[in-house]
Amino acid sequence: MRFEVSKVLDAIEARLTTDPALARAVVDLSEVVRYADLDGGRPASLVRLGLLVDALGRYVAEENVPVYVIAPRGLLSDTDLTSNERMVVRRWADDGKVEVVPQMEDRVLEVAEMLGLPVLTRDREDRFRASRPWVAEPGRLLALVSQQGGPTLVARVGRGEAVPPTPRSPLGERLLARIWKCADFNCTTFGTGGDSDSPFADMRTFTSPVAQPPPALRAGVPTCPRHGERLKDAGPRPATEVLSVRIDGVIRQRFTVSEDQPVVVGRAPEGGGGVMLGQWLTQDARKWISRGHVRFALRAGEITVKDISTNGTGVRPGGSPDDDQRVTLHRDESRILGPDDVVELYAGVHVGRAKLWNNGGVIQPQSVMAEAPTMAIRPVGR
Repeated sequence: MRFEVSKVLDAIEARLTTDPALARAVVDLSEVVRYADLDGGRPASLVRLGLLVDALGRYVAEENVPVYVIAPRGLLSDTDLTSNERMVVRRWADDGKVEVVPQMEDRVLEVAEMLGLPVLTRDREDRFRASRPWVAEPGRLLALVSQQGGPTLVARVGRGEAVPPTPRSPLGERLLARIWKCADFNCTTFGTGGDSDSPFADMRTFTSPVAQPPPALRAGVPTCPRHGERLKDAGPRPATEVLSVRIDGVIRQRFTVSEDQPVVVGRAPEGGGGVMLGQWLTQDARKWISRGHVRFALRAGEITVKDISTNGTGVRPGGSPDDDQRVTLHRDESRILGPDDVVELYAGVHVGRAKLWNNGGVIQPQSVMAEAPTMAIRPVGR
């Protein structure tokens, strides 16, 4: 069972991000681990985060949906979690997978407001309405509840109807336009160094400036949420654009292209830094699509696609299904993408701006709980 739980936690880890461009919702980890009614188990269990991640995927009908997780520092030593779970949370914190703060206060709401994201919580909106009036808007607070088909997200306000994406707040836009540096050299989010005292020092990953989460505001001053240090403005942040991979009508993955980091998409790009499609392709598609098939770059607000494949790449202007309008790029040819253009690597294998597709197109997304021990999930009604 311990091996199975470890596999579940590894699957959950792949859905964690503090990247403002990729996160789809914000959650307080110290809250969700205590949803004992979901499985009838221990007072606190890290596996319950997987139930929430799965519910979010079903709510937005999309695979591989990342969630922005925030945890109070006390959770890292909470004995209601197992020693292995505490070690995992510490590793997630050290690797910048989750954000750790001394006290939660209203950090979850602060991040959600800046990024325009929903909050996954069971707290009532009237607790926050005075200080954060937007919580009364439909779809901004989503609660995880048990239903016959399994844990499900329901809107705390409104009737659960589809709501348009919420834009980032003006303050969030201003803060996310800059790169910030923490005075603590070892800060994995806003720092540049390493921590030799950490058991994970050799494995520690420091957040790219492009993917930095929003600073906290303390008396109007940008502050490191983990260390409480005043942040230094280190200059403008490189612009980014979020793209989606859509295969046979299903959004499989979102990724960012920044001004300082082009991205290769293909069957299995070399170097581990690209977007790998092989696991989702049919046999014929794998034969056609090269290991590195196309390279996306962002310059002066424009996305350029360059063919680096053997068999060529198609561009469908405006997403048109008309083959007569399809433009073929041969090796080393480039094209600037229009706002609604779709890149076609093979029939049904498309890449375009994430905003082109409102629905992920999958009714039952792949579950991070696939390897969970049977006893970890209590059937409804037991």
